[in-house]
Amino acid sequence: MKSLQGQLLISSPQLTDPNFARSVVLIVQHNEEGALGLILNRPLETSMQDVWEQVSEAPCETDASLYQGGPCEGPLMAVHAQESLAQMEVVEGVYFSTDREAFEELVSHDREDAKFFVGHAGWSPGQLEEEIESGAWLASPARPQDVFSSAEDLWTKLRRAISLRTTFPWLDPKRIPDDPTVN
Repeated sequence: MKSLQGQLLISSPQLTDPNFARSVVLIVQHNEEGALGLILNRPLETSMQDVWEQVSEAPCETDASLYQGGPCEGPLMAVHAQESLAQMEVVEGVYFSTDREAFEELVSHDREDAKFFVGHAGWSPGQLEEEIESGAWLASPARPQDVFSSAEDLWTKLRRAISLRTTFPWLDPKRIPDDPTVN
């Protein structure tokens, strides 16, 4: 089995499950026991400050959004760029933490390179591979700029990039203008 850790899963337009429609999932861990991922483009209408008041007395200086990481319950989770606070490295330059001390440090500053999650996506052994094979997901290597980018148009941007790579493998997407009518 090839691990999908560090991959982004982009839901196909045919995936209608409301938990995952138009979602981008970072696969944090994938092994023979299953997979754990975090939905990167589901910000909630609450901030980390609102939640932090309920879990800690330590100061919270970030006004970062809290994201719905998936339909499975679990502890608060974060992906960030602070290697010294990492429980594990997901992909080069992107780290994962659930540790309380790491959270206290992460929320003590307002950072662009951290996202906070409640809930996660989980798959039993073989389930994710079956969903990919059925066409529910497209996979692409995760890059820090995608993980930490705005959630607003992430699904559209990544789906377009994957479509271009698979349809026109010889075409360099960096050379395509956002508005092709300017050619």
